[in-house]
Amino acid sequence: MAASAASAAPEPGAAYGDHMVFQRGQPIIVEGTSAPGATVTGALGSERASATADRDGVFRLTFAAREASSDPLTLTLSDSDGETTLSDLLIGDVWLCSGQSNMELSVARALNTWNELRMSADDEMRLFMVPKHTAAAPQRAFGEPVEWAHATPDTVEPFSAACFYMGKKLRADTGVPVGLIHSNWGGSAVSAWFTPDGVRETYGQAAIDQLQLYDSDPFAAAQAFVPQWYDWWREGTGGSEPWADTDSLDWQVIPKFSFWNEWEGTGLDTAPEANIFFRQSFTLTAEQAAGDGTVSIGAIDDIDLTWVNGNPVGYTFGWGVERTYHVPAAYLREGENEVLIAASNNWDTGGFYGTPDRLFVTTGNGDTVPLAEDWEYSVGAISEMPPRAPWDAIAGLGVMHNYMIAPIGPMRLAGVAWYQGESDVGPEGYDDKLATLFAGWREQFGEQARMLVVQLADYGQRVSQPVESGWADLREEQRQGVLADGNAALVTAIDLGEPSDIHPANKNVLGLRLAMAARGEALPMPDRAQRGGNAVAVTFTGVEGGLTAYGGPYPLGVELCGDAPGSCRYASAVVHGSSLLIPLDGEPATRVRYAWSDAPVVNLYDGRDIAVPGFELEIE
Repeated sequence: MAASAASAAPEPGAAYGDHMVFQRGQPIIVEGTSAPGATVTGALGSERASATADRDGVFRLTFAAREASSDPLTLTLSDSDGETTLSDLLIGDVWLCSGQSNMELSVARALNTWNELRMSADDEMRLFMVPKHTAAAPQRAFGEPVEWAHATPDTVEPFSAACFYMGKKLRADTGVPVGLIHSNWGGSAVSAWFTPDGVRETYGQAAIDQLQLYDSDPFAAAQAFVPQWYDWWREGTGGSEPWADTDSLDWQVIPKFSFWNEWEGTGLDTAPEANIFFRQSFTLTAEQAAGDGTVSIGAIDDIDLTWVNGNPVGYTFGWGVERTYHVPAAYLREGENEVLIAASNNWDTGGFYGTPDRLFVTTGNGDTVPLAEDWEYSVGAISEMPPRAPWDAIAGLGVMHNYMIAPIGPMRLAGVAWYQGESDVGPEGYDDKLATLFAGWREQFGEQARMLVVQLADYGQRVSQPVESGWADLREEQRQGVLADGNAALVTAIDLGEPSDIHPANKNVLGLRLAMAARGEALPMPDRAQRGGNAVAVTFTGVEGGLTAYGGPYPLGVELCGDAPGSCRYASAVVHGSSLLIPLDGEPATRVRYAWSDAPVVNLYDGRDIAVPGFELEIE
């Protein structure tokens, strides 16, 4: 991108740049900033458009829709102060790939990496990798500069494997340029990707008010949120308040400054999911205590609530996020002071993340008071995780949309490939959350955007009897969310997982299936379960070449269920063309379930080797 007057020329939006791809068949919308009230003129090839920047300096140009083209275009933006040029622009299909760690999983971690990278160079595949940052309010820029790049072994290696293999197949099948946008965060909840309108509709105006307060005054937001934490702790411990009397806890010196998983013999090395209190004292002179200061506690894995002399000063989630909290002078005193941290870990490593030199107090007069490394610790009375604040980095409300989706701007997309849900297993209503997510994306990227939802892969305990399963519940809600939408597809990964690894490597095949769904090719989906005589017939849509049960005469994991809990039992279904026939067994039967466990063993495929997704159907 070249600008003749860098400080004054029109600035394109954060996701617009050299080498990008515009969506074919849709109006080409270019957003950017200039001086408020300025007239901005754009030239895309030989076509011209103009607009007036609003009072915030934002302008939006619209060019006519174009057919796919690999002939490079130039976009020139100009106003009275200067000119900016974007070059090497193509017209093709643009896809956003978003979700949590399984969409984030890179080509380097997928299958056949060496060969795939060796053959990955493609001048007409363009990649855009959004940096991981969160914000309480929508942003215009990303947290770090980012550029579109040609697909090369170096740019493909860290990119989403599922997204890359989808794009590679689309390139092979359509021959048109492809732009892929990677915007993912491992462990994220679906709510983190909601627009502000989605947050408001789902969680109410109070949640928006909390986010707006945090955006303007994190200290005040923490003060407003902490009572929820207090209520949670009191309820779980019979009313204890260790922040008011730290001597009420049993304290020991930490074995070493590290994750507590490394503290051999403490119990935390084998059961690190815990709430741990840390405390440290520091001494201030009267001059140092006279003004507002800050306390820096480095990074904590995962969550911290921090007090100074019994006063809460900050609450943060984020295992790699460095914490620095405002401390009013009223919270400080001459002589001995105390920092108390409640650190909460719900997975893998917990506690101090980094080195002790990152922990210190900065006083109002500019002095730095180290907090050293000889902290004390006390194991909390409860191990359940505390309530999460709306600005939480992983499970917060809209915080990833605000910094990782909103800056993309209003460019048109072919659609979104979404692989997420592991973090939402348990609570009901994921199908409604998908509807909220879809609405937000289409408001930003256009009503034409197609939604592809990956049904969760098999992971966890294998079973030999019918069970209730949170993972199966969520897979069914994913299916229902897709059925409720007029332009969405379910792409199952139920046969591509690894029971012992939540991050299965076979994103290669998943990408092929995503490409099929992206092109509108129907995939197997259960349709109806109908009682007739002494059997139930289950019919499907999207089956090509009939159904096949690999490895034996019967499909595995088919269940007949009554209304009552615990009434499900395995049934010996028979494949009949593109349907299943399930003999009735004389027991109550009102539902059919298939592949209903966390990590089901499945063997039912259509003639293209596409697995049938997990499902539950009411018997008609």
